[in-house]
Amino acid sequence: MRRRGRRETSELRRLAPLLVVLTLIAAACGSGGGEGGVPTLHWYSYDEPGGSYVDAAKACTAAAHGRYRIDLVTLPNDADQQREQLVRRLAAKDSDIDLISQDVIWTAEFAQAGWILPFPKAEATKVTKGRLKPSVQTATYEHRLFAAPFTSNTQLLWYRKSLVPHPPTTWGQALRDTQRLDQQGKPHQFQVQGQRYEGLVVWFISLLESAGTTVLDKTGTKVVLATKPTERALSVMRDLSRSSAAPAALSTAREDDGRLAWESGSSAFMVNYTFVWPSANTNAPDIAQDMGWARYPGIAGGGPSKVTIGGFNLGVGAFGHHTDLAFQAAACLTSEKNQIDAAIKGGLLPTTEALYDDPKLTDATQDVTDPSGKTKKVKSFPYADVLKATLADAVLRPQTPFYNDVSLAISRTLHPTNHIDPQADVQRLRDAIKRALKGEGLL
Repeated sequence: MRRRGRRETSELRRLAPLLVVLTLIAAACGSGGGEGGVPTLHWYSYDEPGGSYVDAAKACTAAAHGRYRIDLVTLPNDADQQREQLVRRLAAKDSDIDLISQDVIWTAEFAQAGWILPFPKAEATKVTKGRLKPSVQTATYEHRLFAAPFTSNTQLLWYRKSLVPHPPTTWGQALRDTQRLDQQGKPHQFQVQGQRYEGLVVWFISLLESAGTTVLDKTGTKVVLATKPTERALSVMRDLSRSSAAPAALSTAREDDGRLAWESGSSAFMVNYTFVWPSANTNAPDIAQDMGWARYPGIAGGGPSKVTIGGFNLGVGAFGHHTDLAFQAAACLTSEKNQIDAAIKGGLLPTTEALYDDPKLTDATQDVTDPSGKTKKVKSFPYADVLKATLADAVLRPQTPFYNDVSLAISRTLHPTNHIDPQADVQRLRDAIKRALKGEGLL
């Protein structure tokens, strides 16, 4: 080994203080050091187009009074791309991730992998008080809260009041209405999500739960799929897909395809999210004026419908350097004020139940400009009461760390929906989901 000369040793001693300073600066940057020594918490999330997330980060930074600042790190709008980027970073134990906007279906996977931290008892109580029970359940894994419920989402039945004076309460009634309208030469299509993706899985699970069974048991480890209820759910999908009410491009239809078809005037019914309301008021005011809304259809003999819940929760990254501050920030970001702001600016539904009766939500309006250039005020959430009732007993997608594979197993088995065989596909689903739970879902 080469020995250092006297000049080299002297030079190193002279530079030592500078090297110490540079090391400390580098450490501060790597641990979320911010301006003026204030810790910076990085919130990884898609950028809500209405600006509510940016505003929430600014408001909570101000409310922290110098304890921390929050910077929004934007992810793609597509949920699959968000998950892919997050999984890569978290698997590498990226300490830059302090807060995460998590799709409700990621909780079990991220918690089981050790990528997010459970909320301490005091913080857990704070971020769940008054929240919708299903929303809290989406953030819970193995009886521990791993995220703060933030925004919610669910589908309603949309219908044309001039065509259907009284909305159907079951899928069977809806199909009979479409047959009547078809015979009368009137718009009769029923817009649903039939492409091989998560929307198809949501449709199936909502039908399945409405029929009286589940995909997995409460432990998330065993397949249930009771035969008769599963057959009834699959029969609804097949019957609609083979009827005259089915859109020609059903096998590739997603939520936005349904919205566009609805605005064209070809449809009598649609199951979709609430973004279709402001869109119709902007793009097709005549259709919007004729729009009614009701609870998602049930299945005859199964009682009230059970609809799949969506939305985003806020998790705390396991590898950040300021996790105690991140829990505080999560509570601030998911406050009722920020929930209302996200609802009004971004159309994102609250998770706090009382907000569905709050005039700030129920009386909120927005300016919409139609194709003729005319601007008018439209109520933002005229359906708040129906949403509240739907979300109060909404259902979750299977809570398992293997959810991604389970979802793929379902969509691959049931696509295209006009090929469904209700009797044979019950066993095919069971077999495919069992393989997914064993980590064999991609084989």
